[in-house]
Amino acid sequence: MKRKLKRAGLILVGILLILVVWNLQLIIYGLGQLKGQLTIVWNARPMTEVMQDKTFPDSLKTKLALIQEIRSFAIDSLGINESDNYTTLFDQQGKTLMWVVTACDPYELKPHQWEYSFLGSMPYKGFFDSLKAVKEEKIWKEKGLDTDIGTAAGWSTLGWFKDPILSSMLYRQPGSLSNLIIHELTHGTFFVKDNIEYNENLADFVGDEGAKLFLIHKYGKESPEYTKYTSRKIYREKHYAHILRGAQQLDSLYKTFTNKLTTQQKDTLKFRLIRQIIQSEDTITVNGKPNPLGWEGPLPNNTFFMEYIRYRAKQNQFEEEFRKKFNSDFKKYFAYLKKKYPKGVL
Repeated sequence: MKRKLKRAGLILVGILLILVVWNLQLIIYGLGQLKGQLTIVWNARPMTEVMQDKTFPDSLKTKLALIQEIRSFAIDSLGINESDNYTTLFDQQGKTLMWVVTACDPYELKPHQWEYSFLGSMPYKGFFDSLKAVKEEKIWKEKGLDTDIGTAAGWSTLGWFKDPILSSMLYRQPGSLSNLIIHELTHGTFFVKDNIEYNENLADFVGDEGAKLFLIHKYGKESPEYTKYTSRKIYREKHYAHILRGAQQLDSLYKTFTNKLTTQQKDTLKFRLIRQIIQSEDTITVNGKPNPLGWEGPLPNNTFFMEYIRYRAKQNQFEEEFRKKFNSDFKKYFAYLKKKYPKGVL
């Protein structure tokens, strides 16, 4: 009997060792992310402490108070789950905290997916260390994929930690700030495994609608704060639509590619179309005024278009459901979504 137990124990240890070795890189990555997140959480200051700090600028205290109003409104009026998120402040000291690597097939709008065990697959990989992000990007670039490194203005830990206010958030306008806070709080309310496109599109929709409702609640529909936000929204919507149309054009182009074309020929056709898409954005106007969201810098690649698909491609679907099925009653619509996708989906 002892010999059988010993043999079973050795088999179990062997299986565990295989699992550890198999997931070693994921474990190392996870520990690095845990260290970075805990550094932020442990060094975040409680709101009461910051508000009593006489050296902290009054103008920024006003923004902190505004965030508490946004947070309360999101919970009480929108139906977002209550949490301790955004009740502490982390001082970034003007530094970037998070770098995000994305990768995509060069001739297909198909993002590379990173596997995260219980979180499922995701089309991006975040790092608290810029050098690690550069190293990760290099891996996929050398494999021939389109790649990009971006930064994150905020992120949700999905309830695992108390998400702090980041000091860079305090310099946003009320509309942009409320959109960001409500977007991230939405992730903490529900998160559908293996469906980042749905999660991000929904959080964007909730963030935008929630921001408008909050601005009306606090400032009024005729206020400069609401008018400025909605005016910028008109530009943004036209910009999003233009890029998404461009993504459809690229998708159609890629479907015509055959093995007879060389890589150079494919790249020529690809970037010729991307240049046309980017340059033609200058023709977008609203009330006779040019679009202020024009492109600057080198031509983007497929990761750029995938980001818009990830965050904006399903907006019309949510908009139609919200308007037609729920008569623009946001709280009822959000309650329906919470029932459809309970927090337990993780």
